[in-house]
Order: sequence, then C-alpha cells, then structure tokens
Amino acid sequence: MPLPPFARSVRHGRTGLDRAEAALVEEYSDLVRLAYLTLPSSLSRHRRILVAHSLVQRSLPGTRSGRPGPLVPAPRGTARRPVAEKDRLRGQVVRSALAHGRSPRGWPRGLPPPRTVLPTLPVVWGLRLFPRAGGAEEIALSQALAGTTSAGRAAFVLRRADGLADPAVEALLRAAGVPDPEGALRSANRLDESAGAAARTLLTSREFDACSVRTRPTDLLRRRRRVRFLWAALTAAAITGLMLSVARQEAAPPRPATGSRTGVGLPGPEDLVRTAGDVWADTSRVDLTAWPARGARANDRALLARALSTWSRPAPALRVTTTPGTPTDPPPRSPQLLYAGNVDGDAVVLLYDGRRVVRYSEPLGAPGRGALALARADDADVTTAAALVVHRGARGARYLLAPWIAEARSRDLLRPDSPARPVGVARDGVTVPVPAPTRRAACDTRPVLQLRSSARVVEKHTFLLTDLGELSPVHLTYTPLPGHGSPPARLPREATGGPALLAWAHLACGLEELRGTGVRAVNVWDFAEQELPERGGHAVWACTRASTWRGPGDVELVLRAPASSPSAPAEVVGRARSTAACGRFGRHVVADVHWRARSGHWYLLAAGSRAVTRIDVTGEVTARQQGRTLAVRAPRDSRVRVSARLRDGTSLEPVGGPGR
Repeated sequence: MPLPPFARSVRHGRTGLDRAEAALVEEYSDLVRLAYLTLPSSLSRHRRILVAHSLVQRSLPGTRSGRPGPLVPAPRGTARRPVAEKDRLRGQVVRSALAHGRSPRGWPRGLPPPRTVLPTLPVVWGLRLFPRAGGAEEIALSQALAGTTSAGRAAFVLRRADGLADPAVEALLRAAGVPDPEGALRSANRLDESAGAAARTLLTSREFDACSVRTRPTDLLRRRRRVRFLWAALTAAAITGLMLSVARQEAAPPRPATGSRTGVGLPGPEDLVRTAGDVWADTSRVDLTAWPARGARANDRALLARALSTWSRPAPALRVTTTPGTPTDPPPRSPQLLYAGNVDGDAVVLLYDGRRVVRYSEPLGAPGRGALALARADDADVTTAAALVVHRGARGARYLLAPWIAEARSRDLLRPDSPARPVGVARDGVTVPVPAPTRRAACDTRPVLQLRSSARVVEKHTFLLTDLGELSPVHLTYTPLPGHGSPPARLPREATGGPALLAWAHLACGLEELRGTGVRAVNVWDFAEQELPERGGHAVWACTRASTWRGPGDVELVLRAPASSPSAPAEVVGRARSTAACGRFGRHVVADVHWRARSGHWYLLAAGSRAVTRIDVTGEVTARQQGRTLAVRAPRDSRVRVSARLRDGTSLEPVGGPGR
C-alpha cells in the first residue's frame, strides 16, 4: 500500500537528515578545523575550540522539510544541482563562523551579540582547552592567518586542507553570504606565498587540530575567589532589594570615580595594567601582553610613581637612550607593568605600552636620579618577546625572561662545536649575568643566549638571541641551502642546528656593526653553493639580512670559501641599505666577486638563488652560463656587468647595483 504524501515527506526528510548526520560525523574533524580557523582570531584558543565544535554540531539541517537544501550558484552554461551533504555542511559552517560576533539587526548598540554571551553546547567548566603545539613554521602560519580576513582564512582552508578548486571555493563562499569571494581568494593566494608547498601539511598539523586538544585547570584560587564574590554579591543584592522595597527610595547616585595620578591626564601606579600569571599559556598573542607583573617591588607605589613621572616628564638632565625610530612621548594610556625590583644595586622598572618597552633604573642610594631607556617592541612574537635586558654591568647582561621560557643556556657563536652551558634563572625570571661579547678588534668570543620555549606554547622550539646594546636582544635565524632540508626552506629557521651554527661562526664578528641600530632579527640565507675552479674547494654564497623594528633592512652578501678556521670571517661581496632583498618580499638574488686561485689566476665568480636559470657577463669579459653559478677567467681589475635570468624570463641585477 503506497504511503500518503505526508508520510513520504516525513520519510524523505528523515532520510535526508540521516545522510547529513552521517556526513557530519565522517567529516567532523575537517569541519571543526574549518570553523576554528575561520572564526575571529581575537578569540582565545579555548573559546575558539568550543565555538567551532558548537557551530559544526548546529550545522545539521532541520527536520521540518525534506527539501535537499540550498543551491550553490553553478558556472554559466551548466545546470544547477543540489549541493552534496558535505558541501552543504561546509557552507553552513562557513556562514555561521563568519556571522559569529556580529550583532543581529536592531540589536542595541554597545551590547555584545547574544551568541557571544549565551552559552551553547558544548560547555566546559573548570578546564581550559588548547590545541597541541606545533613548530616554528606552524607559528608563522598562525600569525599570517591572524593577519587576514575570516573569509580569506576560510578560502585558504577550503583550498589547501579540503582540496577544493577555486571555482568551487568561490561558489561556496558566495552561497555562505561572503560579499567578495574574489577578494577572499586573493587573500588565500597571499597565504599560499607564506606557507609554500607544504600548506596542506601545516594546516592538518596538530597546531590547527581543534579535535585533538590538551587540557589544564583554570586558576583554582581565582575560581574560589569568584565563587565567594558571587555569593557575597547575591547576598548584598538581596538585602539591597529588600531595603529598597521597604523604604521605597531611589538608589543613591554612584560616587564619582577617583584615582591617583602623577599629573593631569597622566597614569599613576593604580592605573598600571597587571596581567595574571597564567595568561601566557592560553592566549593567541604570545607576546609582551602575556607577561605577568614580576619583581619584589611590583607593589612599591613610590618607585612606580617615580618611573611613570620620569617617563611622562623627563628632567632636562636625565639620561635618556632610545633605539632609532622610537618615539619618546608620554604613554597614551595606562601602560603594563612587566617588572619592578632590585638588580645589582639598581632599582629597575620595566613598562610596556603596546608599542614600546621602557626601562627606568635608579641607584638604590639615590632615588630619583635614574636613567630612562625606550625601545620599540610592536609586533613582537614568541621569540622577539622572549627576553628583555633588565641590567648591564661589568659581569655582563641580566635578562628578564618571558614566562613561557622553560630553559636558558649560553653558547659561543665562534665555537660552533662547543656545547651550550646552563644559565641560572631566579624565581622572578631574572638570569645571572651573561657575558657580553668582546668589542675589541680581535673578536675572540661572541656569547649568545639559547632559550627553549615551554611545551605549553610550542614543543621543541629552541632559538638564539644576542645582545646588541638595546633593551630587546636580537633574534638570530638561518635559512638553509635549497634542497638541504626537508621540507624545502620557505621561512627562516632557528639557528640551532649544525649547519646554522657553522654558518654563523663565519659571520658572528660582523654583528658588532649592527650595535645600537634598532635591529630586531638577523637571518643568514645560504642561497647557493659552488665548486671553486682549479679544485679550490666547496664555497657557499650567503645573504645576511638585518631587519629593524622600523621595517627597513640592510643586507650583506658574503662568500664562505674553504678556510683553516671554522670561525674565519667570510668575504663580503656586496652591501645594500634599506632594501627588501633577501627577505620575504625579495626572494631572488644574484652576486659576483673576483677570486684568486692558488695558482695566482683570477676568476670572476657569480651565483644566484633558486629561481635563477642563467647568468650573463658583459663588459671587459663576456660569458654566459646556464644554471645558477658561473666561473670564468677575468683580470682582478676588469670592469664587468653581471645579470641573471629568472624562470619567468625577467632580468635580475646584483644586490647593491649593476656592474663593478
């Protein structure tokens, strides 16, 4: 007997819902990843995980209709077809993730959207969730994702993690209500340039897996205080309500707020921002904003007031030092307290206002007769915000380490085979004095700080910092030769492996030239290798880029020829100032130099980076060589012009200008 129409409708609706539920269960991890990465990066990792699971679980269609669901616009000339269950779920997840945080139409201005306040399943009490940590490349991709739009992140995930073609991604985004899907695809293209060929591998790593998470308890003492405060507030509210109902009187207007200030419009000690000690382990911003207030004098109002007053209104005779490009204006708002304590006979206060780090120091026997140092620290990250110089003395520099640093060691860059030695760290995060590099012409030692991050932030992440006379030590990195790493080199890596330490041993003495110039990081990029003529041995071409906090960077191109000492200085073959070369936006380079063989013959050597396919020499010597390297006999004083041809047919001149 055939079923009546309403029964067939119910059966079809039930069948469609079953198919949707089966697709959701099968693709649950991918859908949660899509939601997690599309959601606003301003949310904490814990909040994003819970919201992502909630959005995916609420993406099932309703049972009131057995219709196959919305249609995705098909390309012109093709028939429209119902969306597959997986595509429908993707579209619903993207739509919900993009809508998260928006206020409904007509919602009162100033009030948070209801979906961000009302709890939705799943709900977790008493625990914090965060994905398992990845490596440096995952952190770099995470920062790149945070810098683009939600629609761009969704397009990037759909293309690289889910393997959708661009037309399918555009159609899905358009169906999800994205007003500019083409712009989202352009944002995804920029992310592709940052991640490279391993984008899918990085996206499917545990750094972005919101289904494989780690847990830790919330602040138990704070939870207990909040519960007591809640009960006290409820009791007070009940008593107040009873008294008001009996007396029928209006509540008294609140008293105007008062606060201690060092001057009109200037912050005082009570206005300082103090971060809780556990914030660093559960935030998407692992930088100076996650530092807690530390030091034995963190509650010394007189010392903090002197530091704020000195920063706001420095006396004419005050010794003020700044790194290039650092503004010296007073704090625009209440700064964050990082440290206040006694270090080697001085009282030291470290403050941070979101763009600058300020160190105030005064002798313990002469309060108020101090010194002020300011340095830029905007856009700092897990490495460049890992340490600050809290004091310098005859025995070296003492550092205040970030709360996410689990181990501190020191090593000598000029001795790459020597092991790193432990560095003592006090309970407040201040290290013992780390010897300063020698500033004599001999350059016989170059101590650096080797730090390891806690596994709660990123696992097995060790990196090098060196002191160049400023508040923030400089981050040292290394990019290996093409093909000398797996996966292929895309971004600078930490300079802690054997090849990196050997490369830096030949370049360490040149770091002194960068002292006091506002350098944030220095990367050594080995861009080519070459067998020298007349069996002269194996040489490596490298480009050293010093990037500043201001943005511009200076580069030096060097040739590391075989040497008797592992720390023999490399030969500088070219320089350029304020250039994008050898960085993220200058990935192509060619260099040349005159070189003398043991026989006394002179040669012109040239080499280019990965995309170079041909090198041409014109002038007093003419030559052409297919490939990335060239060696041709040429007098020492010959005037030549070297150029390279890239894969796309464009021409490339040597860094620093054409010819010699």
